[in-house]
Amino acid sequence: MYLYNSASRKKEEFVTHTPNHVEMYTCGPTVYHFAHIGNLRSYIMEDILEKFFLFSGYSVNRVMNITDVGHLSSDADTGEDKMLKGAKREHKSVMDIAKYYTDAFFADCKKLQIKIPKTVKPATGLIDDYIKIISNLLEKGFAYRAGGNVYFDTSKLNEYYIFNNHDEEDLAVGVREGVEEDINKKNKNDFVLWFTKSKFEDQALKWDSPWGVGYPGWHIECSGISMKYNGEYLDIHCGGIDNAFPHHTNEIAQSEAFLGHPWCTHWFHVHHLNTSTGKMSKSKGEFLTVSLLEEKGYDPLVYRFFCLQSHYRKGLVFSWENLDNATTAFNKLINRIAKLKVTEEAVDEAVLAEYKVKFIEVVGNDLNTSMGITLLYDALKAKTNDATKLAILGAYDSVLSLDLLKKAEAKRAENAKLAAKPAAAGGYTIHGEGDPAIDALVMARYEAKKAKNFAEADRIRDELKAQGIEITDVVGGANWKRS
Repeated sequence: MYLYNSASRKKEEFVTHTPNHVEMYTCGPTVYHFAHIGNLRSYIMEDILEKFFLFSGYSVNRVMNITDVGHLSSDADTGEDKMLKGAKREHKSVMDIAKYYTDAFFADCKKLQIKIPKTVKPATGLIDDYIKIISNLLEKGFAYRAGGNVYFDTSKLNEYYIFNNHDEEDLAVGVREGVEEDINKKNKNDFVLWFTKSKFEDQALKWDSPWGVGYPGWHIECSGISMKYNGEYLDIHCGGIDNAFPHHTNEIAQSEAFLGHPWCTHWFHVHHLNTSTGKMSKSKGEFLTVSLLEEKGYDPLVYRFFCLQSHYRKGLVFSWENLDNATTAFNKLINRIAKLKVTEEAVDEAVLAEYKVKFIEVVGNDLNTSMGITLLYDALKAKTNDATKLAILGAYDSVLSLDLLKKAEAKRAENAKLAAKPAAAGGYTIHGEGDPAIDALVMARYEAKKAKNFAEADRIRDELKAQGIEITDVVGGANWKRS
């Protein structure tokens, strides 16, 4: 398998510390609000990655944090804690906010067929671990105390900028948005490991520490959780591209200073979901959620399908028109699968194995999910029996997770029910290509129009259109053909 490595800035063979086993870490959500569909694009792609590892024969230990403390409104250690901000907004406790939005996140994951990682830990659960790491960094001279806080000293590193080739002026105070002067820092790139009273006296969650009552900085939680549950050697660390700097940069700095050896060999970053106005962001006060998609009548798995049609390292532009196009393509795919006959035929194991190898080769080239979707159509055209085609599609869907076979079976049942209705009634005659299921849908459209249920008639028309069916109304009936 070959994956682009953000640290080396090139595509390279994915090699694990322990053969055939992957230690995988995913940056989880900060649970102060609903996840927007841009956030969820990253989790969809990380889910595909884990499932592809399993499909390829690896065992996987995947760990994810839940940030419920310490993430300030600016990633550069300034602003208000996001959890406290959420609590004030809704007049609830921080823990109530964390519980509510953690549950909401998992509910969204279920709708999108995102597998919950084996280990999920809230940041507040490992305070003692962070204190031990910070104490060690102080002892080694990689950290210092100033103004009541504990800071990591980036001047002690041979290299700080791992993912970007920054000039020193890039982070000059007042030049980069979000970077404010902190007079306690020795160097402008230094970051907080532990806050005490400082300028955050109203912080809701605080713990005793050797440096005073306070709370951990955002970056230390991921290092602490990963090292506890993944061990000292991490094979792949995942997150959105906006996490690369400063969050992941700081994770590397503190983890390798603590461990004394290289920590994570591969970094996997998913690029932004954009709208016509730019990157989707909660701070703008307007963002799209899975629930909103459902309210507008969209299947959440259509959004997953939409994401898989693009490469994870490319920005993806969301619009309702684009989602409508994805809906049409997805429905056509389901309809084609539904036409496969479910029989007692034996699966051709040689053909199935051949197509599994194709999938590993194609998707294994930097997680090329768009080519994985193309392979679904190739499987439908394969010169083999329907039982084998269904087996291939089922194997692929163990990674793609679009519920293809389940949805196709539901479509078959719907078509069978519709086909049981007469193709002509009351002098209304249908001329088509001899497909009882299509005849039945055309008749159902006529009956809906006759009953003045125009919304239902339009729905059926759109469904037929999604199947590539053109209808022409004529006197006393209708003609249809495939486009």
